[in-house]
Order: sequence, then structure tokens, then C-alpha cells
Amino acid sequence: MDDVRVERLAALLVQHSIQAGPGDRVLIEAFDVEARAVAAMVRAVARAGAVPVVETRYNEVLRDLYLHATEEQMRLIGELEADRMRQVQCYIGLRGSHNSAEFSDVPQERMALYQRHIWRPVHLERRLDHTRWVVLRWPSGTFAQAAGMSTVACEEFYSRCCCFDYGRMEQAVAPLRVRMERACKVRVVGPGTDLHFRKDKIGVVPCVGHRNIPDGECFTAPIRDSVNGTIRFNAPTLYQGRSFDEIALTLQDGRIVGATASDPVALERILDADEGSRYLGEFSFGFHPHVLRPMRDTLFDEKIAGSIHLAIGNAYGGADNGNRSEIHWDLVQIHRPEFGGGEVYFDGELIRKDGLFVPDDLLDLNPDRLGAE
Repeated sequence: MDDVRVERLAALLVQHSIQAGPGDRVLIEAFDVEARAVAAMVRAVARAGAVPVVETRYNEVLRDLYLHATEEQMRLIGELEADRMRQVQCYIGLRGSHNSAEFSDVPQERMALYQRHIWRPVHLERRLDHTRWVVLRWPSGTFAQAAGMSTVACEEFYSRCCCFDYGRMEQAVAPLRVRMERACKVRVVGPGTDLHFRKDKIGVVPCVGHRNIPDGECFTAPIRDSVNGTIRFNAPTLYQGRSFDEIALTLQDGRIVGATASDPVALERILDADEGSRYLGEFSFGFHPHVLRPMRDTLFDEKIAGSIHLAIGNAYGGADNGNRSEIHWDLVQIHRPEFGGGEVYFDGELIRKDGLFVPDDLLDLNPDRLGAE
């Protein structure tokens, strides 16, 4: 991206997302991101009077690190990184990639060592609830290719999505938050889908640019053992470097008892990672008006206008149903007519049909209003 866009995005991350101020220590962790972009983050943090700390990583190097991982090695790295995370107040994660399948040949048991000794203690147990954090995907040729766009068009799309008016989004989502907090029973209906669960008093979290960029979702979680039925996800996905299409799940009393996908063996290995990986930790609406089609990038795909997503595995703070897992994998179902349609009901009331919110107080979340210039 050009320097003007990078500087604008850096200012948004520091001022809106993590709200860094004088004396705050800010860890900037960059994966396969160009130096000038990282430098722009450093300048934005310094201008806020905060203290920038930088870690640059390369996925090609990480692949070899994970391929040769041992229990002792991963534990040591996790201890060192957890200690650093304890010493900072803010975190910016810039996640680029030159090859989205870089980790596809790393055995599942080696990736499990990373999940257990680094991801869980550093990110799940420390960063998520004890820092002001934001993560975003950084654009690259691979990113543009996955989006089916030229480099120039992709940079324009990326900038438009990321540097959105999140103040307007925050106002528009407020009525949905109220309705989700009041809802007890949720039902999702669509092609290959009839799923229902209870939510009751589990919390609701609207996401408007403080944790992810781009943003545009509102999530809660089902009561862990209340989910029953089937669901087919029509957005392709990428997890730990592996591609999956047409994932379909059958749940009984909250537990995933049946699963199919384009790679059923890999899917079963993920579902068997631990006890919590066969339960759900999140239910969410996506409504970013400029994100319209999937591109195997969860940070974008879970915000698709007219979509919902469910997360296999770990529940997050603010909407915690008690499920614990090393896995948190968001699976997206798009309800707009060109993707097959779908409906969502709260306590028997139709809330969204074919990707559009129906009640009058939710109309401002529909793309024609939220995305209006």
C-alpha cells in the first residue's frame, strides 16, 4: 500500500483500536510484513507517547521451527513470550503471508505443541484478557490472489474495509446487542441447516474495530450442551495451512457427533485435539458492508455482510460459555440469496432473512445503509 494509506491505518490502530497513551508498552508483532509498514506502526505508537516493542517473524522460518518442535523447545519459547506479554499493556498483530499454505505439511502433533505451549499461555491466557489488542491481516500478492483481485484493486478494497467509520458501526449495532442479550433461543435455518440452541444470559460482544481490523460482527455463545441439529458452512476456510470446503456438522446436546468436509481426515484430527474442540465457543453475526465474498481468510470472512459464523472450540471473554480448547476455528455460513439464503430466529421471531435484518431497529446494519457514503 502507499505510504498515506499505511500511515492512516497505523493511526487508526493506535488511536482507535488499542487507544495507546503515554507510558503504555506496545508489542508490535509482524509476520511477513514489509519493513516500512512496521516502521509506520512504530512511529504511530511513539507519537502517542507510548513505548514500541517490535518482534518480526517469517512464516518460512516458523515452519522449520514447528517441524522440528520438541516439548522442551515449545515450553521454553512459550515461557519467554508469556513473560514479555506480561510486561506490555497493548498488542498489535500484523499477520502477513507470502504463502497461505506454509504450514500445511507440519504434522498435526507438532502444531499441537505450538497450540499447547505458546498459543494458549501467551495469547489465550494472557493477551486476550490482559492487554488492549488488535490483529489484522496484512495485504500481499497472495492475499490479492485469494481475493481474486489485482494488486491495485486489492489495496483499494483493503483500505476501504479497514479504515471504516467504526463510530457509525458502533451506533448501528447497539440495537442488535440488546436483542441478542434478551434472546434465549436461537434457530438457524438454511440449505443443509437446521440448528437450534439456547443462549439465555451469556454475554454479547459487539466488535467495532477494537480487536480486529476490519471489523463488523456481534458475538455471543450457545449454552455448551444446548446445541442440536445440523449446519453446512458454505464459505471455504483455511486452518493451520490446510484448506477445507463444504464443512457440515451434526451436533447432539452440544457435541459434534458427525462431520464431513473436503478433507475429512484432517477435520477429524482437529476435532479430536481435546475435549472442548467438539463443542462450540461462539455464535456471531457478520455485517461489514464492504466484505461480500469469502477468500479463505477468517479475519475478513467472518465479517461478511449477511453471514453468521460459529466457532469450534474455545469461548472468549465477555461471551463465555465455559468451553475450553486449544482450538478456536470460525466457520462461516453466508445467507445472502446468491449463496443459497438462510434465516435466523430469536425466540421464534425472524431476525434476519437472506442476509438482511428484518426488524425496523436493525435496518441500519444492512449493507445499503451501513455502507452508504
